[in-house]
Amino acid sequence: MAAIVVSTRFGDIALVEEAGALVRVRWDGEASGAVTALLENAAGQLRDYDAGVLQAFDLPMEVRGSEALRKVCAAMSAIPFGYTRTYGEIAAETGLSAQAVGQLCGSNPLPILIPCHRVMGAKGLTGYSGKGGVETKVALLRHEGAAGLLI
Repeated sequence: MAAIVVSTRFGDIALVEEAGALVRVRWDGEASGAVTALLENAAGQLRDYDAGVLQAFDLPMEVRGSEALRKVCAAMSAIPFGYTRTYGEIAAETGLSAQAVGQLCGSNPLPILIPCHRVMGAKGLTGYSGKGGVETKVALLRHEGAAGLLI
């Protein structure tokens, strides 16, 4: 396992690779192991996202966990830049309860790359598992021009 740290407006973010795929995003900002071509590419894409010139990541990612987590991560990955969906909408798509979707969003191993920040409650803004909590979620949504959808 190797990790590279990228400094962004959202904090220092560690991208973790294992066996040729990104497997985790950590908010602790700790690098480890040898920097690979994949990590360099991922760091460049994250910097481009932070700079506002990239709207979709094109990286090999592996979601490790239950089938339900993989379904929810796939649904979140399909949310376009600048848009949001609700837990209920993802629940209807995946056959899970909205509460289960919320819990699975909170355990997303690849936040930002798999945009759990684009998922809202039925009545608007909800928590965020990343460093800084809901403030970071708001910052990510504003960065994407989705701030008007927060109301």
